[in-house]
Amino acid sequence: MTAPARGGDPTPPRENRDAAGSALDPTGELRATASDCVHCGFCLPVCPTYQLWGEEMDSPRGRIHLMTQALAGAQLTEEAFTHVDRCLGCMACVTACPSGVRYDRLIEAARTWTEEPPPGPSPGPARSLRERAVRAAIFATFPYPRRLRALSGPLRGAQRARLDRLAGRSRAARRLAPELSSALRLAPGQPAGSRPSGRRAVLPGRRVFLPDRVPARGKRRAVVGMLTGCVQQVFFPQVNAATARVLAAEGCDVIIPSAQGCCGALSLHSGRVSEAAGFARRTIATFEQAGVDAIVVNSAGCGSAMKEYGALLADPPGARHDSARQDSAGQDGTVAGWAARTAAISGKVRDLSEFLAELYGQSGGPQAARHELPVRVAYHDACHLAHAQRIRQQPRDLLQAIPGLELAEVGDGATCCGSAGVYNLLQPEAARELGERKAAAVRATGAALVVSANPGCSLQIAAALADTDGTAPAVAHIADVLDASIRGRPAAALTGS
Repeated sequence: MTAPARGGDPTPPRENRDAAGSALDPTGELRATASDCVHCGFCLPVCPTYQLWGEEMDSPRGRIHLMTQALAGAQLTEEAFTHVDRCLGCMACVTACPSGVRYDRLIEAARTWTEEPPPGPSPGPARSLRERAVRAAIFATFPYPRRLRALSGPLRGAQRARLDRLAGRSRAARRLAPELSSALRLAPGQPAGSRPSGRRAVLPGRRVFLPDRVPARGKRRAVVGMLTGCVQQVFFPQVNAATARVLAAEGCDVIIPSAQGCCGALSLHSGRVSEAAGFARRTIATFEQAGVDAIVVNSAGCGSAMKEYGALLADPPGARHDSARQDSAGQDGTVAGWAARTAAISGKVRDLSEFLAELYGQSGGPQAARHELPVRVAYHDACHLAHAQRIRQQPRDLLQAIPGLELAEVGDGATCCGSAGVYNLLQPEAARELGERKAAAVRATGAALVVSANPGCSLQIAAALADTDGTAPAVAHIADVLDASIRGRPAAALTGS
């Protein structure tokens, strides 16, 4: 096991250790959660990083051991924090755990120890200047669609110059600038058919301007809000357009607030909780004003985060959030007020597949007819959909209801593809290896199309498939497939062939 204490440092006095542990866990909730682990080892075979390296400290059980030591007041070494950073946060262990350990709560808390250290003794060494600069650049860009859109142009230019292929093959580039090399490799930019082999099938998509309201077609069955996301609206705007068309075809008035911004998912899953809370409060205020029955989300990571807003905005008993105030909407901004507002909004959040399944169950099935779509499809379970939200069957049912569509299961489908928010930028080598494994499993299905419900997964899988030999399957969102069937478009519109 990795030693938790800094080598050569004397053991701090007991009172200092107690103070450090209390600062990390003032309510004792984290220690109670960690104590639920009975060290059974059920998490080991489902953990992607344990599969890669077979190292105990790179398993959920091992990381809980490290967190427990930090909560007891030990100062963790840089090596110990590396094991925490290597966690994808895929939540496969949460699904597998027979004791119900909320590892998701533990890992998200542990990430804050380096990103937003509490007052008092630090639980470990500070990040290097380079690490801080890289993370600052990522989070100054990705949660802001305008900035991300401005960056996408130079990335596509670099791809046209084939710098992405050069950087991918260069060990020096991957060693000296791994984040940039990974960004070049992942960004969509090549049109279908432009590569002689291993073409990237995820199309960049032009900017799509969506109206504030898309009226229902036929009988109106619901009024829904739609989250457009950050990565989704910049790299996959056609997915948002398809989502709105599908919802409208199924009898929904679709409200798309122009004032919406980032929901906070990327920040939350990376330990930047203050930043995430700010995004969350803005999102809550925006959709409160929309007055909708449900908030439909087509990005698994975003939906997972929005359903957990209650935990994000919660405060210890008797405390007030640092931003408790009267917000711009003039509504109660106290902790108690935010709790009620958060519960109301989070309770309305539905993944697209989840919402359609509920709508069909309540209203007697689909309203829009499906046209034949003869294509073999491999469905990829996004981790924050399958593990975090426990949504597995609904997307499969939607796909299987399309005439002519043949659904194939991906081998070891519960294992993460390596995307995991910004993991494939911060841990590119591990992400690349996981992507290669996923690409091989996808190819083994013989499918012409891979379907996902998360933009990060689409980018990761498309890049991994592009690195393999031969013609790769195309990658699409489930909204694209439903939209194509409803509109009677050919399978070639999705597969590019």
